Amino acid sequence: MIDRSRILVVAATDREADCFRGSGLRVIVSGVGRTNAAVATTLAVAGRTDSPLVISAGIAGSLPVGENTPKIGSLVLGTAACYAEEGLMTAEGFTSIAEMGFPLAAFAEGNSITADSGLFEALRGAFPEVATGPIATVATCSGTDGLAAEIALRTGAIAEAMEGAAVLHAARLLGAGAVELRSISNRTGDRERQDWRLPEAFEALRSAAAALSLI
Repeated sequence: MIDRSRILVVAATDREADCFRGSGLRVIVSGVGRTNAAVATTLAVAGRTDSPLVISAGIAGSLPVGENTPKIGSLVLGTAACYAEEGLMTAEGFTSIAEMGFPLAAFAEGNSITADSGLFEALRGAFPEVATGPIATVATCSGTDGLAAEIALRTGAIAEAMEGAAVLHAARLLGAGAVELRSISNRTGDRERQDWRLPEAFEALRSAAAALSLI
């Protein structure tokens, strides 16, 4: 069991945050992207004495991983948040920043920040049908089939969003546990086939908030 009063939900936009308001959880809006997410998380966590449990929450695009591709409207819980673009891209392929000899942090595993195990297990128990796996954090969303396939293959991620790794990274630097929870709003790949369904994704987040209010 976890202390619900310690939970801090970090959402990029007001619409995503609104899904968690009324749940009794503390919610902040960071703004879109890694810099906004890291700064907002740092400001919210620094100085607190209750060792908060941070949830990076919002919508995401599913990456093409065959039969394990998350369905639109489903929830995804990240085993890790992976920086997808920190590194070097050459004609021979991608080399991560860690492989180049510049580790992101002492606690990073390559380009990934692992989810807090206790918080991860608590949330997985709250959402029995949740899909689990790495979630990629990107600055450039995958708007072509080729890029989506490359991100999925290179990171092992099942979904992508724009803030998770920064939230987990900042939280860990400040001694707080964190995890990424997303609902799938669309597919990645060629834009004309992404099949955006925002109402379904936001309804999934509202259901997740209701479940979190009971743990």
